[in-house]
Amino acid sequence: MLLLWVSVVAASALAAPDPGAGGQRKGAARVWPVAPNVVLVVSDSFDGRLTFYPGSQVVKLPFINFMKARGTSFLNAYTNSPICCPSRAAMWSGLFTHLTESWNNFKGLDPNYTTWMDIMEKHGYRTQKFGKLDYTSGHHSISNRVEAWTRDVAFLLRQEGRPMVNLIPKKTKVRVMEKDWKNTDKAVNWLRKEASNNTQPFVLYLGLNLPHPYPSPSSGENFGSSTFHTSLHWLNKVSYDAIKIPKWLPLSEMHPIDYYSSYTKNCTGKFTEKEIKNIRAFYYAMCAETDAMLGEIILALRRLDLLENTIVMFTSDHGELAMEHRQFYKMSMYEASAHVPLLMMGPGIKANLQVPTVVSLVDIYPTMLDLSSDPDELTNIATKFPEVTYSLDQKLRSIINYPKVSASVHQYNKEQFIKWKQSVGQNYSNVIANLRWHQDWLKEPRKYESAIDWWLKTPINPIKI
Repeated sequence: MLLLWVSVVAASALAAPDPGAGGQRKGAARVWPVAPNVVLVVSDSFDGRLTFYPGSQVVKLPFINFMKARGTSFLNAYTNSPICCPSRAAMWSGLFTHLTESWNNFKGLDPNYTTWMDIMEKHGYRTQKFGKLDYTSGHHSISNRVEAWTRDVAFLLRQEGRPMVNLIPKKTKVRVMEKDWKNTDKAVNWLRKEASNNTQPFVLYLGLNLPHPYPSPSSGENFGSSTFHTSLHWLNKVSYDAIKIPKWLPLSEMHPIDYYSSYTKNCTGKFTEKEIKNIRAFYYAMCAETDAMLGEIILALRRLDLLENTIVMFTSDHGELAMEHRQFYKMSMYEASAHVPLLMMGPGIKANLQVPTVVSLVDIYPTMLDLSSDPDELTNIATKFPEVTYSLDQKLRSIINYPKVSASVHQYNKEQFIKWKQSVGQNYSNVIANLRWHQDWLKEPRKYESAIDWWLKTPINPIKI
């Protein structure tokens, strides 16, 4: 969808005959004087349901509300892949994940790939990027890569740090995520110094880390990020009484995939309602801080008299489970993980319009569930309606041969693992034993190395239904 919007903007500037030197902007390639600017703000792990009722009642998001009033909000916007790098690869290329072949956070687009921003630059737009990109490769450890490649091997990962909260008690502490604020300042300064003094239309991208959880203290790079961190200033923006405690299935009734995810994310232990509510409250507070950074961009555009001629978009690479389904992070197609915000405002965009139509790079999945009869997504209806399941499967296969794609992913994992194994040479046994495996590995290292050897020799069979 993003490629489509940007193409429309570019097309509006290029569709008419060349008006001659008098009608062009200085330095632009056949761009009309009325060509709008484009600003795209992309957060990380922002639950799209917070941008409309009832999610909007739990935390104050004034600038998201401003965009809703001034523009169009899409109520059913979904990520094409609930993982950072694959999602961003699709966003920047306009291609489905099976075409980008971005299967994990280490593999994205080729660094030389022509993105939508490159195309707009070619057609006369001035472009600038600040902050988190992660569409060619994410910043992840060797352990993360090896874990992704060996998902088919029968052993457990070591658990990540248990999700927790960390509060800065100062009411005056506004800039909690310093890195994001610095990038926001850079974007504002660029607008002030460069964009407002140039005759070319511009495209500005700002990528934020928030509201993604922070790295766990004293856990090292192999443990991921499990700390929800904020200050009292942002926590005061949250309506604590409106926070919903999500329903959980008993551990014995969880789907094996869900149980495995809950286990590796260290969520199978006991949590009090207060712990769960605090984690969710802190997450919402982090969303409020994200909203404030979006606000800095909007306010800068207004102060510079650029707002009326600028299309502003806000979205996220994926959502955040925040203890729904007994998990945090993303990595699933549940609503909290897959539903993203999508708001647009600017010239030619209708004000105060809410669009219920599904807008997604991959729009098959959301049509398979009915979010009103099973709002907590605890019931698997596929087995109850085999004819419908079969029909949907055939439609999916008419779009993409997913068994073939799945087989290619498994083959890719094996090939990458073999290359990595060869690269470490004689140190292989020592290196792999000290990655993020369950503690049983060190007790019986040969057993687990044998499991990998067996996995490498096992033929890859296409999925059948």
